[in-house]
Amino acid sequence: MGTAPTPATDSPSVLDRNSLHPDCTNCFALCCTALGFSRSADFAVDKPAGSPCRNLAADFSCTIHGALRPRGFRGCAVFDCFGAGQRVSQDLFGGISWAAEAESGRNMFAAFNTARQLHEMLWYLIEAQDRTFDPEARQRAGRLRMMIEAALGSGVQRLLGLDVKEVHASVRAVLIDISEEVRMSYSAAGREHLDAGLAPGADLIGRNLRSRRLCGADLRGAYLIAADLRFSDLSGADLLGADLRDARLDGADLSRSLYLTQGQLDAAGGSRATRLPADLTLPGHWEGG
Repeated sequence: MGTAPTPATDSPSVLDRNSLHPDCTNCFALCCTALGFSRSADFAVDKPAGSPCRNLAADFSCTIHGALRPRGFRGCAVFDCFGAGQRVSQDLFGGISWAAEAESGRNMFAAFNTARQLHEMLWYLIEAQDRTFDPEARQRAGRLRMMIEAALGSGVQRLLGLDVKEVHASVRAVLIDISEEVRMSYSAAGREHLDAGLAPGADLIGRNLRSRRLCGADLRGAYLIAADLRFSDLSGADLLGADLRDARLDGADLSRSLYLTQGQLDAAGGSRATRLPADLTLPGHWEGG
């Protein structure tokens, strides 16, 4: 089992959320090759991991990118690599693709799978570090950021030897602690979620939560598929891993929600009236998008 590298210094973190957005023009379509999927409501066909998608062009572009949803590839439309694709393609493999050097493909795909998880952890840690008022918690988040960044910059072999489960456990503990602190700070703003059965991992599929003050709700890992959250206030609500597929977010206030990602928004429905965090964008398929 690999171990997590420890940075030699306490130098400040260099990555920010701007570097954790996908840049497909500098990626060798790793999400379209490294990952596998089964035919379902999100994918129109079966594709084994490590093989190019049948819709992949020679220049690594998607031949149906503008019609992914109507063609049955909604899963592709909502996928977010958190910038791991360009990191692996350009930094770790020097801009040489798996197609140009086929023998490097296995390592490149494995590195992408690991880097994608680490980049997602960084996405959450950056927010956690910014949102906490506790200096000790901020330092814990900062140390984890530096450790992850050191792992990403230590070369392919050390990255592949990383114990990702161990890192994830450490990150999860920090995120939960900071979530509790942030959510408690919203207690005076209204806690209507306490009598609504809202809890981590709750089954809220199709639930009518329209126009509710859900400030500080713990919705970590909750199933909010097709839930009606229109015009609800989710300030301080923990949305880590919440399933927002087809959730209705028109007019909802998500501007200060916690641990929200672009992929969650892309899977949901909303409108121009939906208030979003500054570093996330209005999905193109939303009304006004």
